[in-house]
Amino acid sequence: MSFIVSKFKCKGITFFSLLHVTHYSSRFSTAAVASIEPKIPPDFSSCIVQDKDLLLKSLNPSGTGLHVLDLVDEGSLEPHPTLYHLLLKKCTFLRKPKLGKIVHAHISNSLFRGDVVILNTLLNMYAKCGCLDDARNLFDEMSVKDMVTWTTLITAYSQHDRPLDALLLFPQMLSLGFFPNEFTLSSLLKASAALPDTPQIYFHGPQLHGFSFKCGFHSNVYVGSSLLDMYARCGCMDEAHFVFDVLPMKNEVSWNALIAGHARKGQLDRALSLFLKMLRQDFQPTHFTFSSIFGACASTGSLEQGKWVHAHVIKSGGEIIAFMGNTLLHMYAKSGSIQDAKMIFDRLVKRDLVSWNSMLTAYAQHGLGKEAVQCFQKMLNIGLVPNDITFLCLLTACSRAGLLEEGQYYFKSMKRYNIEPGISHYVTIVDLLGRAGLLNEALRFINEMPIQPTAAVWGALLGACRMHKNVEMGSFAAEQVFELDPHDSGPHVLLSNIYASGNRWRDAAKVRKLMKESGVKKEPACSWVEIQNTVHMFVASDDSHPQMGAIYKKWEEISARIKEIGYIPDTSHVLFYMDEQEREVKLQYHSEKLALAFALLNSPHGSTIRIKKNIRVCGDCHSAFKFVSKVVGREIIVRDTNRFHHFYDGSCSCGNFW
Repeated sequence: MSFIVSKFKCKGITFFSLLHVTHYSSRFSTAAVASIEPKIPPDFSSCIVQDKDLLLKSLNPSGTGLHVLDLVDEGSLEPHPTLYHLLLKKCTFLRKPKLGKIVHAHISNSLFRGDVVILNTLLNMYAKCGCLDDARNLFDEMSVKDMVTWTTLITAYSQHDRPLDALLLFPQMLSLGFFPNEFTLSSLLKASAALPDTPQIYFHGPQLHGFSFKCGFHSNVYVGSSLLDMYARCGCMDEAHFVFDVLPMKNEVSWNALIAGHARKGQLDRALSLFLKMLRQDFQPTHFTFSSIFGACASTGSLEQGKWVHAHVIKSGGEIIAFMGNTLLHMYAKSGSIQDAKMIFDRLVKRDLVSWNSMLTAYAQHGLGKEAVQCFQKMLNIGLVPNDITFLCLLTACSRAGLLEEGQYYFKSMKRYNIEPGISHYVTIVDLLGRAGLLNEALRFINEMPIQPTAAVWGALLGACRMHKNVEMGSFAAEQVFELDPHDSGPHVLLSNIYASGNRWRDAAKVRKLMKESGVKKEPACSWVEIQNTVHMFVASDDSHPQMGAIYKKWEEISARIKEIGYIPDTSHVLFYMDEQEREVKLQYHSEKLALAFALLNSPHGSTIRIKKNIRVCGDCHSAFKFVSKVVGREIIVRDTNRFHHFYDGSCSCGNFW
């Protein structure tokens, strides 16, 4: 490509007018969508207009909207494909689709309106700016398409949560004789993994896998990594490992996809094992690697492993950037160390809205309502605008800390930010009112909701009725839940608890019979504790642990000591009709008590004990743990499905409000 140019000045800007073009090719060869631009002659961009002035708006109100295009229309500057490419590239980089549409309009009236290369660049601009409808309209209008055209639109749909649209383009593309490249297949595999109906993976995913194998792309590192990521995202870890093992070349993306797959399934041991193998083979972990492992540690509450990985980040000189810092913060919070979570938050290089929401969630999980309110005010003071998740975290914190007035105030203030409350926000307000004992007000709030109440809304009222032993309203709330979600065991158990606490054994038995007839099964309660990087799990009246004899003996010893200082077993938490002595014996071997006895036997004296439970902590165990914390002089942290309980010196952080 060669040019003869003439230099002139206009409005203080130096321009070079194109007088002659000897050659311009409308075809180009490329594999990646990102490179859809022609070769630009040396210094061409600088000789037309300075980069900073490329998108200078029209100086004349009646102009095109861009000064450079006005010059073209005036005849001061001849149109040229490279000029359009430079303008579109700038619009793409700055995410300015409105200016891109001005360029599009000018192209449509130029000699290059059918040039596939320019139109591909325009299509890429719309795609990168998220204007998918504009991209599709352009695509449909193009009389000539090449492989880049198809790949650009498929990739756009895949990257903007429209996976089915991406997959539907594939057979159309094949029917017209186009052959996909590795980037096309990678985007299609990404779309397949993102389908909302997960079982469809068994149709789309393997078909794409077979096509990749048939075309010889299965061993390509990009396609191979996308294949194993597709299987891993859908939980097909055996297939993911098979693809990984046969890849002749692996990269960080391949390792990350496999590690993330195990992390999503909560398989921390497998994720850590792969992480160590990755290091031994001289692959450098990325922020995505660390984020996946921190996420797995958070789901299992594995504080020690999380600390070890955090130490590795520090030793390798890694910077705690926003998204990795957010998962690290979440890991510490979910593992019971709110102090470490706050420390990470304070040290984040850059705090985004997710960071603030993560900190608010941490405070809510630990029942620190006042701290959550202070955090929210700090967020507002720096000019950050809250979203619906922010308010959900804040309202949850207020609910779990019993901050009734604050919760009601912040619920009403959502309108100030043009945020429409969702069903989750209504659930927290019902919970807030119910915990405060305002059951009639909670019921009135439900009846006046502008949206239809769900099982979760009635479930919040049912939980409050259990707390305040209101049998009549509890029965009514339970009926609503059964009608909306008959297969959830939680409401059945809550109603049975309400009847049992009121000595209405016949009604409690009827609920259990209903559960049996309906096939509703109660999730077995289990608790686990981590000692020296090994997780030990217990169920009620467990006799499977090797140390069970010593565990039972230890709890009997502790039970005797706490009774001396005032502990009285609360037999109302036994749901079966039996005599008082049998009921008391049944209480003593709940899973969390066995886990606590084991931890007392096997952890260093004075260290913090951390116990996790898969359902709500038992009321009697909650009372017993307060006395134990005083007797043994240690902090006991229990994480159940609702929140964290920090027991210390005879009291709990929840203030008996959970």
